Amino acid sequence: MPAAENGVATDLAAFVTSLSDDDVPDDARRLAERAILDTVGVTLAGAGAEGGTVAASATAAETGETTVLGRDRQLPLSDAVLVNATAGHALDFDDVALAAMDGHPSVPMVAPLLAVGEREGATGRDVLTAFVAGFEAQHFLSRPISPGHYEGGWHATSTVGLFGAAAAVANLLGLSLDRAEHALTIAASMPAGLKRNFGTTTKSIHAGQAARSGTTAALLAAEGATADSRAIDGDRGFFDLYRGDREPDLERVPDLGSHWALCEDGIDVKKYPCCYYTHAAIDAAIELAEEYDLETDDIDEVRVTASQGAADALAHDDPATGLEAKFSMPYLIGSAFARRRVGLAAFDEERIDDPAVQAVRERVSLIVDGNLSYDSNAAHVAVTTRAGDEYDRSQERPPGTHDDPLSDDELHEKFRLCADHAPETVAVDDALAALDELRTVSDVNDVLEWL
Repeated sequence: MPAAENGVATDLAAFVTSLSDDDVPDDARRLAERAILDTVGVTLAGAGAEGGTVAASATAAETGETTVLGRDRQLPLSDAVLVNATAGHALDFDDVALAAMDGHPSVPMVAPLLAVGEREGATGRDVLTAFVAGFEAQHFLSRPISPGHYEGGWHATSTVGLFGAAAAVANLLGLSLDRAEHALTIAASMPAGLKRNFGTTTKSIHAGQAARSGTTAALLAAEGATADSRAIDGDRGFFDLYRGDREPDLERVPDLGSHWALCEDGIDVKKYPCCYYTHAAIDAAIELAEEYDLETDDIDEVRVTASQGAADALAHDDPATGLEAKFSMPYLIGSAFARRRVGLAAFDEERIDDPAVQAVRERVSLIVDGNLSYDSNAAHVAVTTRAGDEYDRSQERPPGTHDDPLSDDELHEKFRLCADHAPETVAVDDALAALDELRTVSDVNDVLEWL
């Protein structure tokens, strides 16, 4: 549709402030429940990873009343949001929504919702409704500038995710239309996050800063702070400045409340703790290795064909650290062939130089298929053996997509795996049961006690 007469921020704020529990489709509520469960799980594991540890250490001198997941401590609300959201992205194991937007939608929102929900004594249904508001807001604002925004080098999890955090907190706080609009337009002055920093601790900090900035924008607006009403869609506003090489296309702005992006485009839950662009290739490589009983010594060459988006994100052909290895197609394919799996342990520093993995890594090439859309997750893996045999497999989608989701049992197993990696012991069974039926929780403080 063309630019709204009152501006994009006004239309979005009207949706965010009017959305109630009764408006949310049952399917959307369940998807939100699963997303929060998954995000809390990966946050618990990420609390002990490099990004989570760094963020926690940087706030070590602070004390407050907001729960830090996976750690026996509390921080001021803003610091807790930063630490929890950074931990949530530290392992790159959190969900994605590439069909709806080019990023990780849940991690910038869950930490703010739990922190503000803890302060406000919010119900589980309050949190779920606010999550849906934030998800739809991210989709609404990302469509006009996708994929040019991501192609231009911006990390959408941070730059778009902060709007999701602002919208979610605005809904949770019950802000007025005017103040919710200001929350969104204040947020328009805060986006940051460079793809250049993929493979470093800073990538996870992107999620932390987005969560904290979005929360701050909503809290400032709640106190009466103002911003220009066309800061998103006006001249030199967010769309103009963050669009990349493509003109913003306001025809792509969805019809809020009719098109539910959470239901129609959905969330993809990660099976592997690494860049999502590698997941289809990992699955294909494991299947080839198992079907043809391929050992590392059998392999002469592996050619992986993928999208330009994959090539842009996967910048580390010869990774030296676990974080770099998460963005290395050669390393991950080497791990898939050598180990028949890619789990959390694959990124331990001492395992990066595994001779069997390295032997395959050196023989892997990544080729861009110009016929694939920029942000396609499809992959074709072709293997040539030393004996001259050739095997190949194509996979259109990664595992765990919205159209082919992980089962509840698989999701629960992932949560348990992650919770076991938390720095402090958590009440796994109690937390899992409550999060899996968050709609029945009368006060989120009851859940946080177990985390």
